[in-house]
Amino acid sequence: MPSRKFADGEVVMGRWPGSVLYYEVQVTSYDDVAHLYTVKYKDGTELALKESDIRSQSSFKHRKSQSSSSSPSRRSSSRSRSRSRSPGRPARGRRRSASQSREHKDDKKKTIQETSLALPVLVLLKPSENNTKRYNGEPESTEKNDTSCIILEQKLKPDLEVKRVLEQYSLHSRKDDKKKEEIYSEKKTFVAVKPIEKVPTKTKELEFGGRIGTFMMIFLLPATVLYLLLMCKQDDPSLLNFPPLPALESLWEGKAFGIFVLWFLLQAVFYLLPIGKVVEGLPLSSGRRLQYRINGFYAFILTAAAVGVLLYLGFELHYLYDHFMQFAVSAAAFSLALSVYLYVRSLKAPEEELAPGGNSGYFIYDFFIGHELNPRIGSFDLKYFCELRPGLIGWVVINLAMLLAEMKIHNLSVPSLSMILVNSFQLLYVVDALWNEEAVLTTMDITHDGFGFMLAFGDLVWVPFVYSLQAFYLVGHPTTITWPIAAAITVLNCVGYYIFRSANSQKNNFRRNPADPKLANLKFIPTATGKGLLVTGWWGFVRHPNYLGDIIMALAWSLPCGFNHILPYFYVIYFICLLVHREARDEHHCKQKYGLAWERYCQRVPYRIFPYIY
Repeated sequence: MPSRKFADGEVVMGRWPGSVLYYEVQVTSYDDVAHLYTVKYKDGTELALKESDIRSQSSFKHRKSQSSSSSPSRRSSSRSRSRSRSPGRPARGRRRSASQSREHKDDKKKTIQETSLALPVLVLLKPSENNTKRYNGEPESTEKNDTSCIILEQKLKPDLEVKRVLEQYSLHSRKDDKKKEEIYSEKKTFVAVKPIEKVPTKTKELEFGGRIGTFMMIFLLPATVLYLLLMCKQDDPSLLNFPPLPALESLWEGKAFGIFVLWFLLQAVFYLLPIGKVVEGLPLSSGRRLQYRINGFYAFILTAAAVGVLLYLGFELHYLYDHFMQFAVSAAAFSLALSVYLYVRSLKAPEEELAPGGNSGYFIYDFFIGHELNPRIGSFDLKYFCELRPGLIGWVVINLAMLLAEMKIHNLSVPSLSMILVNSFQLLYVVDALWNEEAVLTTMDITHDGFGFMLAFGDLVWVPFVYSLQAFYLVGHPTTITWPIAAAITVLNCVGYYIFRSANSQKNNFRRNPADPKLANLKFIPTATGKGLLVTGWWGFVRHPNYLGDIIMALAWSLPCGFNHILPYFYVIYFICLLVHREARDEHHCKQKYGLAWERYCQRVPYRIFPYIY
């Protein structure tokens, strides 16, 4: 076991990955397993560096120029005579012994190496302030709207700086310099083709209350779903009227579980169909990009056709309403089994395929968060599939079942206005998500969180059975609303949807092509990662305008249920808590990722979600 060289809190010089530039950093921790130091730059950026990429500050100090001669008397006598010497005049060093000559050569070689090490680093760190600012996340100006300028600068500036310094300060022969330039040009080509490989480290900052919090949530989430569904079945679903617990044997039905498994497999078949375009996701830590087939909207169309055929053949869809509790329990059991499988297979996954947030080494925490980032069976991406397909499309089918159940139970020829509004609003939301399926590839669920119990239960149970709570509530508690109120609620939903969609489109278009002339009016703050932080449009209004639109729509979905009980408003209350928590997670990750640039963005856009409030 090699001993560590640098202590926690020690200020050293760390090499910026992919370059020859060294910056002052502070050692924060050391990983004994991966033998990596976690260092923090002045702008707040944290990186994991090898010991070979870290040097003490003393090695970067200027050394006074002195003669290579080892004789002090000669140095003193040389002060009083001319420094020039006739080319034909022999040097005094030739009269020395062979051993002195060898020592002289060794000293001279050492001085040259030290000088060639110190000079380029000092020149790059001090005179070239613009280059240093760019790596520290400090833009040359506070805001920019010339995207082509920053892209060109990122590609050319570091290479030109290094080349200029090597030419100016190299003390080696021209032949050696030429060889170094060839090697460096090959290195540049390699870096341009393949991004820097980062070795994942252990997750140190545990979320959701750590091991104890995640252990409790594994039981609390299913209990919450069960409680909400039992409350909706009561005649008086008030908070003080706690529902009686049903018999355990009544919660399980083999037919319901079989139908759920068939539903899951049907969506898997639709996912594997060779229709729709194939796109690449964001680069992984190894530099590799995974491919994803974008055909969620086609899967929705095929599902709608299949449901239509079933209704035509006389299948009673309100069977879902009659056995809603059994379907929820079946989905929970399936998600638990899937989570166990995901964790077991993650134990054999390569280190670079583990999730940044679910690699803590604690079984319960990693099981809940997800240990593997992108678990796949061949080309079948389990996390990406579950994110939008079975749960989201199932949500629409459940709403339709509730609409048909309302008509049958209350002998209605047409659904109630409240039920129509709830179904229409939520259908629009699902269709929008499937139509813009590619945008999910940049979300935290895909890029940061592993696939474990949290996402498996959330995608397969929480989304279809909790998000459809308003429609389920209206079946047993019909609510009559007037057309003017319905029109006002519709306007509110449209406002929320407009904010949500335009903000997301603005962000996605800017990420895909910052140099698009259509986005020339948008201003941004450049960052050390090469990305820009928008400070105009919706993203200059609040930091998360898409969350604001989401919350407005959630309120519009609950209003058709009236104000007799708070139960239909559970969704909007939960959603506010969820998005506030997610915003805090985003804030933490962005501060680590963008450093000083994020601080400037927060000064420019002070409000997080609600303008002038939060």
